Amino acid sequence: MSQKFYKLAAFEYLADTVIIKGKLESEGIQVFLKDENTVNSDPLISNAIGGIKLLVLDEDKNKALEIYNEIRSYAVDDNGKPLACPNCKAEKLEGYYSRKGIFYKLFPFFEKRKFRCFNCNIVS
Repeated sequence: MSQKFYKLAAFEYLADTVIIKGKLESEGIQVFLKDENTVNSDPLISNAIGGIKLLVLDEDKNKALEIYNEIRSYAVDDNGKPLACPNCKAEKLEGYYSRKGIFYKLFPFFEKRKFRCFNCNIVS
């Protein structure tokens, strides 16, 4: 019997992944990490390969999303205040990189910083 997985999130650093993994496992959800060892052996390629992917079983997707959405952190300005979406005004923005083109896949830090709204999904 083959099991299908859902990619809940991807993280640049292992520390962020371990925190979310621990919370999900404490709630009885099996968690799998993809590319964890690759990033651990060479952290500089994390952005190039899309970070460490946190996977859950399809059957746990809804519960995992609910838990993750309760504890995830959103983008803040220099003063620590949440950034608001220019479209819907929700304060649920996440960093977003399109990684279009080989140059930005290899050197993502040159890409202009953008944000994606978790509420309306617009990129600004």
